[in-house]
Amino acid sequence: MHAPVSDTETTTVIGASGPLAPIQRLVSLLNRIIVVLAAFALVAACAILSYSVAGRALFKAANYWQDEAAVFLLVGATFMTAAYVQEQRGHVSIEAFVGLMSPLANKIRLWLVDVASFLFCAFFTWKSWTLTHEAWADGQVSNSMWSPPLAIPYGLMAAGMTLLCIQMLLQIAAPLTGARR
Repeated sequence: MHAPVSDTETTTVIGASGPLAPIQRLVSLLNRIIVVLAAFALVAACAILSYSVAGRALFKAANYWQDEAAVFLLVGATFMTAAYVQEQRGHVSIEAFVGLMSPLANKIRLWLVDVASFLFCAFFTWKSWTLTHEAWADGQVSNSMWSPPLAIPYGLMAAGMTLLCIQMLLQIAAPLTGARR
């Protein structure tokens, strides 16, 4: 007996000749660049937190900026790489019904899940951009002694969610344009 077919085995492949191919190639390139930058951000966050722990333990140094800087880097890495994860179909999915449904029903199910996910992410994107605008316009800063502008994490969140929505739109449109799924 074999396991049911998972969603990851039906990744979106937008053919080289399809109308969405140039856009998908551009988004894929952008996603790969962002993943590399996010890897550097994660290493930087680890270094900052390690410095913070060592500085506190060894030198009794204040660490008012380190935790917040690491959180900003982690927020940026998390949200900015969401589109790459979606492109790879790496998000968590529930596969309880995959093996019970026909291939056509699974394609329809996956498309409907993409549409529902897009609607949620579009709302989240809109709210992220409104938070970014409010933080920028009002000059909001964090409550710490360092007081970095809150427009930075909100902007990273909004940009990442925007890229995720673009990726989802490409995956939603792919079957409608005749591209393989």
